[in-house]
Amino acid sequence: MTRITVAAVQAGSVLFDTPATLAKGERLIREAADAGARLIVLPEAFLGGYPKGLDFGVTVGSRAPGGRDEFRRYFESAVDLPGTEADHLAELATELDVHLVVGVIERDGGTLYCTAAFFVPGQGMVAKHRKLMPTAAERFLWGQGDGSTMPAVSTELGVLGSAICWENYMPLFRQTMYAKGVQIWCAPTVDDRPQWQSTMTHISLEGRCFVIGAGQYLTRAHLPEDVHPVQGEAPETVLINGGSVIVSPLGEVLAGPLRGEEGVLVAEIDLDDIPRAKFDFDSAGHYSRPDVFTLLVDEAPKDVVTLIG
Repeated sequence: MTRITVAAVQAGSVLFDTPATLAKGERLIREAADAGARLIVLPEAFLGGYPKGLDFGVTVGSRAPGGRDEFRRYFESAVDLPGTEADHLAELATELDVHLVVGVIERDGGTLYCTAAFFVPGQGMVAKHRKLMPTAAERFLWGQGDGSTMPAVSTELGVLGSAICWENYMPLFRQTMYAKGVQIWCAPTVDDRPQWQSTMTHISLEGRCFVIGAGQYLTRAHLPEDVHPVQGEAPETVLINGGSVIVSPLGEVLAGPLRGEEGVLVAEIDLDDIPRAKFDFDSAGHYSRPDVFTLLVDEAPKDVVTLIG
């Protein structure tokens, strides 16, 4: 099997309502599967939500009580991995015979992580990747992943990997994933800037891989009425404007970018295009110059406490 159909789901979370978001995600996954997709990628922080515009009462040197309660609501909206929501997605993957890469806010102890979870039909959740470096104010909310969750997932569809939003700008992370042989690069994001398209195209060319960028389309209507600082805005006010895209290993845009609406992008890809593309450039092989450059990657989990005995 070298030709497969893949999909990027573009949709916004229902903030602080994870059951409603999961139901919405299932509807869109089924739509993608009905269109023939065998691999379906959902946006960054889809389950758990991306709280665009919220400040959680944080200023330098101070946290407001109201912000702490807002974070409590956000914490309660996060998901456990494994957990109820992951079990549901695993069952859905098996029922529809699809592979899923889903952006979630993962709850682990007292910390939240921005995570991409991988689901394979008949196997359940097989891997997860925690975002290594939350961007700017995201650091108020999310912990940092470590080197133990940077999987390259071998499947019947090819080798899957993920970089979340601005991780795609981290050259050493990219090189690590190229060296692991990623063939389909899944990029859940909330970056809706026009410049983001250049990043998706660059990675396809640099990694000689297919890139599936799945972004949120988020409007004021997705947020509860009591959420500040967007009170009083019209429901149609756009907070994140999508930009999902699917790109070939030679930088050809196969589908998208999709803007201004929720929806599902679908494209047929041919994995034989990868060796065709690597004929003249392989960043982890004949174009790498290991006699000059060396990258050391620490993949050991970094646990705060290790209990012995």
